[in-house]
Amino acid sequence: MTDPRASSWSELNELLYEQSFNSGLNRFRSDFGFRGARDSSWGLETSLIRLGGKYADLEGRMFQHFRKYAYSHTGIGDSLCHWLAVAQHHGLPTRLLDWTYSPFVAAHFATEDSSEMDRDGAIWCVDTKAVAALLPPRFREPLEKEKARAFTAKMLDHLAPELATFDALEGQEPLVLFFDPPSLDERVVNQHALFSVASDPRLALDDWLKKRPELFRRVIIPAKLKWEVRDKLDQANMSERMLFPGLDGLARYLKRHYSPGPQVELLRDTKAAGK
Repeated sequence: MTDPRASSWSELNELLYEQSFNSGLNRFRSDFGFRGARDSSWGLETSLIRLGGKYADLEGRMFQHFRKYAYSHTGIGDSLCHWLAVAQHHGLPTRLLDWTYSPFVAAHFATEDSSEMDRDGAIWCVDTKAVAALLPPRFREPLEKEKARAFTAKMLDHLAPELATFDALEGQEPLVLFFDPPSLDERVVNQHALFSVASDPRLALDDWLKKRPELFRRVIIPAKLKWEVRDKLDQANMSERMLFPGLDGLARYLKRHYSPGPQVELLRDTKAAGK
């Protein structure tokens, strides 16, 4: 499969919103989830996998200690999905992978780092409805009943109240599904967040997807297009200021917004060459 490369801002929009028309609803409601990568060579490894070492054996213990010591700070009860979302949200390595329903949010994360504008970026686009169709009947039925493609915490907790229960459901192939996180704060809401989770903590989702190419595509943002995409996203109010509400997000936005762009670097190179 060849990854389509956007040659312009307009083409990028066309590629990201491809197949977005839902004939059943007669509306433009895409079934895809999106994830931006600043470097197109990056895969879809979870933060747990990137932890390294015997991460799969340590997952349960680490998660158990997080629940123990964070309990007084959350008040979220015993929901596995809520706890996983909180842990991921606050930086604990988990088997979750961050996605978004918004292609523009994904484009932000593919172009947020001005020091990596010389590398092609990518936006992973996964058909969440098609992923859900691969689940065993016990999992598909509640989704079909709710006419949904991603689980709520309540739905998933009923099916797998603990990680061990979820892992025990694995057959010849791991289960992969998407679920909506609770609205923990404005950041989750503004990022239109979505999580993927697998029944095998060792699974890198890109390995699973590459065996099923009909489920996804990757849209490449060439390095030469990144600055244009970045500036137009900022003008569309799609920046750290909105996606990370608060002073930290504002400072991150202003730091990047006032950093030298490619034109400044080009002028410096030209002057240095005596031209």
